[in-house]
Amino acid sequence: MNARSPLGLLTGLLHAVRTYPRRSPLTLCYVGLLLLGHAWLEYGLSEARADDLRAYVSTNLDNLHDHPVRALVGSALLYDGTLTDITSTGFGGTLITLGLGIAVGLSWAERRFGTPRAAAVFLAGHVGATLVTALVILLAVHQGWYPESVREASDYGISYGAQAALAFATLALPRWARLPWALFVFAWPLAGDHEWPGPLPEFTTVGHLLAAALGFALAAATARGRRHSTALAAARSGG
Repeated sequence: MNARSPLGLLTGLLHAVRTYPRRSPLTLCYVGLLLLGHAWLEYGLSEARADDLRAYVSTNLDNLHDHPVRALVGSALLYDGTLTDITSTGFGGTLITLGLGIAVGLSWAERRFGTPRAAAVFLAGHVGATLVTALVILLAVHQGWYPESVREASDYGISYGAQAALAFATLALPRWARLPWALFVFAWPLAGDHEWPGPLPEFTTVGHLLAAALGFALAAATARGRRHSTALAAARSGG
């Protein structure tokens, strides 16, 4: 059966769903944890306590200074979207980050390269992009491009890690689809009504673009490593 035919694609999709728990256990557990955390936040806490928790785990400058580890870990356990608000920043953002980024992209990375590599991809986006964005914010505040209030702005969730996973998943695509996919990954954070307070877009957009760049860099390094391993194996077999 041709894997590129509609029936072949459907068969492959069904196989991926059936083997999901065995081949992507980390991603499956993580998605379940995110859904449980979201339900607890929305229905188990009062609105005031939920807002306090979101404020505490936001990875803004003040929290990264006061409790960086708890902010980074807590932020990774919440997703900043909703399953009921049908807007570009609500349901659409959730489909891209939790759906495509985590449930699909991260699970593919885990299935193809193993749990440690998949975790490294997510952490590169979630931690790496957050910390680099913090440096950008410091510079922008110093230059007057961002207001001082941005130091305590709300910024929590999984979207930076999901963005890195989306970029890394380029390796799963045929060559002809990689450029359009890369354009989508870089473009969707810029969609909608985003303010440019100065020469830079708002800091969350900067964070998403940085996370994408990190994910593409990891994908390029992985592809280069695979080519080197293949060439080395071919040389050994030829020798």
